Amino acid sequence: MITGPLRSKIDKLWLEFWQGGITNPLTVIEQITFLMFIRLLDLTESRNEKKAQRTGKPFDRLFSAKQQHLRWHQLKNLGADALLKTMRDEVFPHLKDIAGAESTFGRYMNDAMLMIQKPSLLVKALELIDDLPLDKGDTKGDLYEYLLGKLTTAGINGQFRTPRHIIRLMVDLVEPKPTDRIADPACGTAGFLVSVMDHLLEKHSSPEGITEEKGDNGEVNRIFTGDLLEPYRKHIQSDMFHGFDFDVTMLRIAAMNLMLHGVDNPAIEYMDTLSNRFVEDRALSRFSKDHFDLILANPPFKGTLDYEAVESGLLRTVKTRKTELLFLALILRMLKLGGRAAVIVPDGVLFGSSNAHTDLRKALIDDNQLEGVIKLPAGVFKPYAGVATAFLVFTKGGKTRDVFFYDVQADGFSLDDKRDAITENDLPDVRARWAKRNPKKDLDRKDKAFFVPVDEIRAAEYDLSINRYKETVYEEVKYDAPKTILKRLAELNKTEAQDLKDLEAQLR
Repeated sequence: MITGPLRSKIDKLWLEFWQGGITNPLTVIEQITFLMFIRLLDLTESRNEKKAQRTGKPFDRLFSAKQQHLRWHQLKNLGADALLKTMRDEVFPHLKDIAGAESTFGRYMNDAMLMIQKPSLLVKALELIDDLPLDKGDTKGDLYEYLLGKLTTAGINGQFRTPRHIIRLMVDLVEPKPTDRIADPACGTAGFLVSVMDHLLEKHSSPEGITEEKGDNGEVNRIFTGDLLEPYRKHIQSDMFHGFDFDVTMLRIAAMNLMLHGVDNPAIEYMDTLSNRFVEDRALSRFSKDHFDLILANPPFKGTLDYEAVESGLLRTVKTRKTELLFLALILRMLKLGGRAAVIVPDGVLFGSSNAHTDLRKALIDDNQLEGVIKLPAGVFKPYAGVATAFLVFTKGGKTRDVFFYDVQADGFSLDDKRDAITENDLPDVRARWAKRNPKKDLDRKDKAFFVPVDEIRAAEYDLSINRYKETVYEEVKYDAPKTILKRLAELNKTEAQDLKDLEAQLR
């Protein structure tokens, strides 16, 4: 969590871009991402130089002897005009030269462009980024997440940023393990993958590996080092996290986000996972079927695709052009037998009456184990959208016997566009009730949480809407006695008559 002065620095940096004429939030984040990466390259080079001095061993340099002037600590000393020219003509071409040399993020620098045209804005941006604690692993991830929080515009085809507290709830319910191979087939900024890393750090830190730090506002923050993850470090760094998207800007941001959260080389791939190319690509086709232990996703929905653009195997599972149904079919295929998933879906998936909707729900229930349907409040995605959603928790294979339902009515924030913090919050109760769920005891349909037997769901044509099974309690409303009502009406009439007299007096 970042507070106080650090938050103010990011707000100031954002304002500088806005005043400098760059107002598209995605472009602002992309340009800041480039500059942060340039600084991280210099920090990496300096760290390697110090290590080489200690060990006497050579290392592969990111900057040759002739390119030392392109390092961050040299750039920040240049004048405005010289800085802009050097950045545009030398630094960004150099980024393309080293693309792929250091990390996944490097691969997505091939088409990097400097969009900052004002020398004064570039100087100010370097000053502010130089003041950010990118050398502190416990802070830089939170810093970037706060920056991503400024993405307040929805994209096309139902793409919008998932609230981080909802992501963390989903991660907590599926309990990822450090041996898992994890994916998001429509990863966006990699919020789910980052949250998995945070979860692992918290769950796999010894008492000695937990430190406390007092924030600027006096609040004590706990920092989890994840020292017990050491045996899994190689897997975590290069094989645990897999994200796919067909927006290169999002891929850059996703890779940077994971790097800043301690994952040096995540597998972030350019791919439309619904297309034929996913199963035909030699390098990536192995990911398209029976490969992952865990998938978390909020795939694009409310969109439609041409049949010709969709991989034929998915259409054999569910004949539809709707992306929300196609992604569920894809996720089932990508999971290993016994693999688990938590996936956000629009309400229509739960009760839609088309053959495609019914067939998809039937496959989830009859051929796999549907574990839970967590209904979310309609305003949870504001200000992006007011769409009603839920998330499904399921396991590939197995057998569905009873399905856990929870009707979340409050998530700790107001359900209007402001999304202000409030005291009402069902999310801790969701975690608690999920952890101790029992289909023999959780039977009260008037409660927020209850189980429904699978035979009842089948009899309801596989309807998964919570309102189909929940019992509503109606409270008797007591009205005033007739005399009281008449008295109140008389008072209102008297007031109106007096107002009319006052108005007539004014008109005279």
